[in-house]
Amino acid sequence: MPGRLTPLITNETYHIFNRGANKQDIFLLQRDYKRFLQTTSYYYIEGPKPKFSKFTHGTLLPIKLSDKKKIVKIFSYCLMPNHFHLLVQQLQDGGISKFVGQLSNSYVKYFNTKHRKIGPLFQGRFKAVRVESEDQFLHVSRYIHLNPIVSHLTKSLGEYPWSSYQDFMIGNSKLCEVSEILSFFSNSSKKYKSFLEDQISYGETLERIKHQLLDMEEF
Repeated sequence: MPGRLTPLITNETYHIFNRGANKQDIFLLQRDYKRFLQTTSYYYIEGPKPKFSKFTHGTLLPIKLSDKKKIVKIFSYCLMPNHFHLLVQQLQDGGISKFVGQLSNSYVKYFNTKHRKIGPLFQGRFKAVRVESEDQFLHVSRYIHLNPIVSHLTKSLGEYPWSSYQDFMIGNSKLCEVSEILSFFSNSSKKYKSFLEDQISYGETLERIKHQLLDMEEF
């Protein structure tokens, strides 16, 4: 397999995304979205830890493990019917590849078993775009959170349950480091909300950019 064109450097931040093979949906039920988030919560922490099946006890409640062994730091996310976005920082060498690999493999096994599918679920290797400035960091977080509204899945960001937007509105999250983005807005959820909503009128442009990114083979 050819090497990644974008190297994943420790302590750097990346926009990570992937979509379903042949543009198929990767989330069919609410349970699927919940499972993906739960799996994310499990694998961004390095072991030792209980087995995933034993840890969850068959529930789909959010889980929280010790932060001491994070391999990545998650700033924001959005799950869409046929793709996902994560804004993450790599905290140890190989951390992003390990995290996304374990997350994807675990979720694919769940999805194929749950929905009686076979074969690949995702369209090849995940994509990674390095974030190179504070401005880009903030704009990527905005782009991620605006996905549901520019894709016409909702008319209100607050009504879409499968992104970190609501965590930012309450200023707290079990999964995301919301304080690092909110610190640019005087730790004000209201100011961050305005920052997002100021760009909703450019939704069509953002949607075109999204599809261009997702259609590219590699970065």
